[in-house]
Amino acid sequence: MPTEAPDQPVFYYDLGSPQCYLVAETIMAALPVVPEWEPVLGSHISAADPGQTDRAEIELRAAELGLQPMRWPTRRAPDTERAMLAATYAKRIGRAVAFSLAAFRQAFAGGRDLTDENTILIAGAACEMHPTALRKGIELASTQAALHEAAGRARRAGVTALPAIQIGNRAFTGENAIQKAATALGQIR
Repeated sequence: MPTEAPDQPVFYYDLGSPQCYLVAETIMAALPVVPEWEPVLGSHISAADPGQTDRAEIELRAAELGLQPMRWPTRRAPDTERAMLAATYAKRIGRAVAFSLAAFRQAFAGGRDLTDENTILIAGAACEMHPTALRKGIELASTQAALHEAAGRARRAGVTALPAIQIGNRAFTGENAIQKAATALGQIR
């Protein structure tokens, strides 16, 4: 009797979150199933203040993961809505992972401000998104609706904080979400 294939995991993230950056850099290798990347505004998921980040802990964790040294953007908690609209547009054209990793790296390995349009355009250029198309894609009402709808899906899935990984009707949050999701996927297989 064939076994049922596991649900595809969904990785919910906000580009302004250093915790999401750490998960983004490791999730593809850590899970046995390729996840769907779903950009959501953290402010639409949690009331927690993203400016309350233990930088030393994040820097230590990045070093343990073998990532480039953290270079922090000057804004402690940037308004990431425009960058998240760009990530949503990138998802709609099949470039969510490439764009999001490029934007995360601009922010946390390059210390660039995600509210600066040039940072968004550089991330887009890294995955062959034309600047004019990216600007127009950000402004589309359908892109704005898709970003809003993603937050609703995340909340309905039980996501209360980012980063989060949803598998079926379970949502795992925080950096240890990867280990919990990998375990859950192993049990499903």
